[in-house]
Amino acid sequence: MPVDASQRPDLLLDQELADEAIRWLHNQKAAEPDKPFFLYYAQGSAHAPHAAPEEWIERFKGQFDQGWDALREESFARQRAAGVIPASAELTPRPDNIPAWDSLSREEQRIHARMMEVYAAMVAYQDQQFGRLIDELERMGELDNTLVLFIEGDNGGSAEGGVGGTTNELAHMVNGLVETPAMMTRLLPDMGGPRTYMLYSVGWAWATDTPFQWTKQIASHLGGTRNGLVVAWPQGIEPAGEGPRSQYHHVIDIAPTILDVVGVPQPEVVHGVTQQPVDGISMRYSFADPDAPGRRLTQYYEMLGHRGIYHQGWQANTVPPAGPWEADDLPAPEDYEWELYHLDEDYSQARNLAREHPERLRELQALWLQEAERNQVLPLDNRNDHRRVRAGYPSPNADRRQFTYWGPGISVPTANAPMWAGRPFSITADVTLPKGRHSGPILAHGSWFGGWAFYLNRGRLAAVSAVSHYPEHHYRVMARKRAPAGRATVRFDFEPDERQPGQGGTLRISIDGEEVASGHIERTIIIPAGLGETFDIGVDTGAPVTEDYPVQARFAGEIHRVEVTLH
Repeated sequence: MPVDASQRPDLLLDQELADEAIRWLHNQKAAEPDKPFFLYYAQGSAHAPHAAPEEWIERFKGQFDQGWDALREESFARQRAAGVIPASAELTPRPDNIPAWDSLSREEQRIHARMMEVYAAMVAYQDQQFGRLIDELERMGELDNTLVLFIEGDNGGSAEGGVGGTTNELAHMVNGLVETPAMMTRLLPDMGGPRTYMLYSVGWAWATDTPFQWTKQIASHLGGTRNGLVVAWPQGIEPAGEGPRSQYHHVIDIAPTILDVVGVPQPEVVHGVTQQPVDGISMRYSFADPDAPGRRLTQYYEMLGHRGIYHQGWQANTVPPAGPWEADDLPAPEDYEWELYHLDEDYSQARNLAREHPERLRELQALWLQEAERNQVLPLDNRNDHRRVRAGYPSPNADRRQFTYWGPGISVPTANAPMWAGRPFSITADVTLPKGRHSGPILAHGSWFGGWAFYLNRGRLAAVSAVSHYPEHHYRVMARKRAPAGRATVRFDFEPDERQPGQGGTLRISIDGEEVASGHIERTIIIPAGLGETFDIGVDTGAPVTEDYPVQARFAGEIHRVEVTLH
């Protein structure tokens, strides 16, 4: 059975995924040993939060003290030596809005070096977990006739951490967290552990995208789109055919390749429903012939207004007006400038040829528009993630004002929770309060990285707004006396100072209509922090909102009904 994560605070997702994949293989072979299998195995690394076992982080201690400028030079030399990039490739320069490593203070360098140590440990640990799965396939005698396609990367290194990096990604992006070097130095021992939601700085994102320009989110450039793909199939690929391939392909070609290898045609109708055609090309032709002409001639790209179009060895793309970490005041997408690169002769997009070939650029711009219309990309929206959140993501509860929960043990996704940012609200709980000094949540939303909790703290009713994981950003109101045991109506009322997301305000707590506590909450969250964190009744799943009650704590009394009203 899967491990109970609440009993293993050191358990990381990559280990559990590998364990589950191996269990699934064993069960599949036990049930139908002669039946072919398909296993889709997607690890959590290296997405934020960057995390790794402490002993793995220690393996990389001091290995990044040279900084991102030097690391990029070192990586470029290794890539050339290994033959994974052509000898003619050029190393693109550092953009002006990414600081030089030598411009940082010693304290900043220490912080950033530790962040990269955590990231490297995370990727190395992920690699070991994938290796466990491969080793098990070999032990079972299945590896030689198994097609393995391994893609490493999440659309380029993630630049959302900004110039300084962050120990709390969502609070940094959405809830207004600004971290100073002094604050982050306090957390150096915790980086990579459960008390941080770490994301390295854009300098490391740029360095890990060597030799390309830009990073994740910038779909116009190879630094935001090109990732490594390894294909292994001992019984299907001759040893003479092993080695790098240079044909241009896209992730949409993975499914057609698998179907081609196993000899299954793409279904046109499934259970009476006509299927949308799979817009991909099998890569199997390249398995036998490393030098076979590429068959993918055209591919468009778009994300947050950044556009690119590849066609027959050329790529036209827009120029990012700002980095993902600074994109608050952007021009309209139609006002972006365009560049042109000949990828057949310029592997890393180092030489812009827009002035030399204006007619070709216009042709590719027209082709991008044609592909965008065909793939329903339009209209363009260049608001970045935190601007979209502030504007309001579509939600089934956008117009709801009343929410009723009939008892404990309820956990719903944030998209289905009350949208109370910047609004006055009331929580009315029909409960039976326990006797004694118990601690546990009546209602909790989010985590200590960002969230709200309404709870008992050693028998006293309390509420906390956690704007970030720093203790000074936990704003609390608590009754002075323990609540009397027995059936009661407990109410929490919040009135913001202004009707704007993130505003502080006055919070009052009452029992059966009698006020027992009131105080000012200085700041509130815009969204709860921690991907996968939920809105919970009588329990706080995931990371808790506060340390005033234990991890996975439950309300010790009874919860009969909870009403949330948005005024």
